[in-house]
Amino acid sequence: MADARFLAGLLLLGLTIGCKAQTTPPSAPDPALNRRIEVLVRSQFELAPDVDLSIGARKPSPFTGYETLPITITHLGKANEIDFLISNDSTKLVHLDTIDLTKDPADAIPIAGRPIRGNPNAKVTVVNFDDLECPYCARMHQELFPVTIDHYKNLVRFVYKDDPLTEMHPWAMHAAVDANCLTAQSGTVYWAYVDYLHAHGEEVNGEDRSLAKSFATLDRIARQEATVAKLDQTALDACLAKQDETQIKASMQLAESLQIEGTPVVIVNGEKVSGGAVPTDQLWMVIDRALRSVGEEPPSPPAATPPPAATPAPAAPGQGTAAGPGH
Repeated sequence: MADARFLAGLLLLGLTIGCKAQTTPPSAPDPALNRRIEVLVRSQFELAPDVDLSIGARKPSPFTGYETLPITITHLGKANEIDFLISNDSTKLVHLDTIDLTKDPADAIPIAGRPIRGNPNAKVTVVNFDDLECPYCARMHQELFPVTIDHYKNLVRFVYKDDPLTEMHPWAMHAAVDANCLTAQSGTVYWAYVDYLHAHGEEVNGEDRSLAKSFATLDRIARQEATVAKLDQTALDACLAKQDETQIKASMQLAESLQIEGTPVVIVNGEKVSGGAVPTDQLWMVIDRALRSVGEEPPSPPAATPPPAATPAPAAPGQGTAAGPGH
């Protein structure tokens, strides 16, 4: 999203925004200067045309020679005010993000009560915000299990948080509720259900894309997993019928507070990995960093598999081979 470009990290920009030197700030807004600021900010951050930008009044700042200049970015009804610094002579614009070092991003993700895969006591936690109907989530799931968990063994634990994108995935919420119904009785069965859905999404979709049939299929699969694991079917049926979305919506609100706008999104000990199905080698780089930070040595990367030897093409009838003429 547009405003996310401003908050992506520590950013310091020096933009030449005017040639007219001023020793004191203007007493009233300068339309020409404001327009130049808007044009350069839009260009620097590649703001979409439908993003509104408004420039506020200057305020004192803690930096000598600069004042605070609030700029409000509005997109799809959501407004975000961002403080820039503007030099007293109106020739430089600076943007700084303030990072509170007393807060650990990992602390914002509660995992109590969530099923854990891997070593429950591992020092590194991989949290995946997951949508059970999302094809990219299915791809990410395949990278995590079994490839990544087999690579790290007991060094890492994996936790999924629900973030169904209900506007585009109509059965994702129902699937998340059913998964949580299984969680209430068994974390192991939760993972079996998630594994199955991420491998058989088309089965849930059905040929006619009937949402009612998708819901029925989700419930049937949940009951099948519960039967295999000998869970309490009466309790499960009551939970499936109730379809309580409370826990799911709380997880979705957490995702929104973390500025997660799509799935999958993986967070490793507080470090957010770029959204989407991240390539395995890039994900492992983040996990390796987290392991070293807690005093653990990451496992060696797997040995590269040599390419297969080329097979000579068969000789045409009547032609010789590399060893000599044909007979």
